[in-house]
Amino acid sequence: MIGWERVGRVDDIPLYEGRSAKIDGHRIAVFRTAAGFFALDAHCPHAGGPLGDGIVAEGCVTCPLHGWRFDLRSGARAEGLGVAVHETAERGGEVFVRLAVAEPRAA
Repeated sequence: MIGWERVGRVDDIPLYEGRSAKIDGHRIAVFRTAAGFFALDAHCPHAGGPLGDGIVAEGCVTCPLHGWRFDLRSGARAEGLGVAVHETAERGGEVFVRLAVAEPRAA
């Protein structure tokens, strides 16, 4: 899997929670939902809040510092600047992420 980095085991990320990981010096947050795994940049663009510690619900993660909410599929937020989204894959009980080259998205 060229360009893919292992970020942990499937069981390391409980359902509807996130975990932080570092790939090539880039901090990301990986989330597990009933729909699968999602990965975003780990820091909220507002105040650098740790998105991996955010609340996951309704296909979004909410920053624990000031409540900014980001869509797990697109990284967008309704009110403006979003975060980059990264590809995820599950293979043999392991979770892998491939970093995106795209910039954060605005809604």
